[in-house]
Amino acid sequence: MKHLISIHDLTRAEIDSIFDLARDLKARQKRGEPHRLLEGKSLAMIFEKPSTRTRVSFEVGMAQLGGHPVVLTRSDTQLGRGETIHDTAKVLSRYVDGIMARTFAHQTVLDLARFGTVPVINGLTDLLHPCQALADWLTILERFPKATDVSLAWVGDGNNVCHSLMFASAKLGARMRVATPPGYEPNATVLELAREDAKASGSSIEVLEDPLEAVKGANVVVTDTWTSMGQEKEADARTAAFGRYQVNRGLLARARRDAIVLHCLPAHRGEEITDEVMDGPHSAVFDEAENRLHVQKAVLVLLLGGA
Repeated sequence: MKHLISIHDLTRAEIDSIFDLARDLKARQKRGEPHRLLEGKSLAMIFEKPSTRTRVSFEVGMAQLGGHPVVLTRSDTQLGRGETIHDTAKVLSRYVDGIMARTFAHQTVLDLARFGTVPVINGLTDLLHPCQALADWLTILERFPKATDVSLAWVGDGNNVCHSLMFASAKLGARMRVATPPGYEPNATVLELAREDAKASGSSIEVLEDPLEAVKGANVVVTDTWTSMGQEKEADARTAAFGRYQVNRGLLARARRDAIVLHCLPAHRGEEITDEVMDGPHSAVFDEAENRLHVQKAVLVLLLGGA
């Protein structure tokens, strides 16, 4: 890998290498074994959007690997005063060994990779969230080791996390069904690309309106907030549209008995997911959150040259 912008860009072998290394790093950490594989390396972390999990997992991950993270918000950089991405990418490339960016526009991450000379990691854009999807799939494979046997149901907004999960599921050969209200379907271009990947791996991506049908027989049920950052003005309309897409005990009863539930967090309890499910025996939400750390450490090692 040269960058991590989209899972669509990765080969199955590259995805497997991320998971293999993530498992190894996770085991080392659990044993209390030092693994300072990025000693002397530095990572610039650009945040246009605030974050809990992305910031903490990358910052702690770099520290555990022996590297140095540098956190940059818009108020910390000249981006907020009109400096171009072109210039920012070139300057940062002279200082650091890698750049992680959590931005609104997907083009920002593409431009950082285009104009910079160091690896760029997509920490989230309005279009994609590859780090989250990789963490989700590491969590899934810990429960269901054979991806081609997995049926995954997405319930809710066809958003950036959904897009990256479609790419990951397609590359790994898993079946994925997306249930979303009319008007909130996944991006058409992303869906087309994911279906091409699914065809190559022998899997399928379906988009449905009925959440009960999507969840029927699923091993994995995934949801996310109905109103993402930057969509606050749409909150009332979205709440009305997504009313029957809540992941609750009734919906989960349609899935397999051993199904797990995932949510990338933050969760709006009582809206897209109930307390009963979030804290119940099917929930793998907090394992999923932890796995952001291990997956991202693996990505950092592979991209910044510590492997």
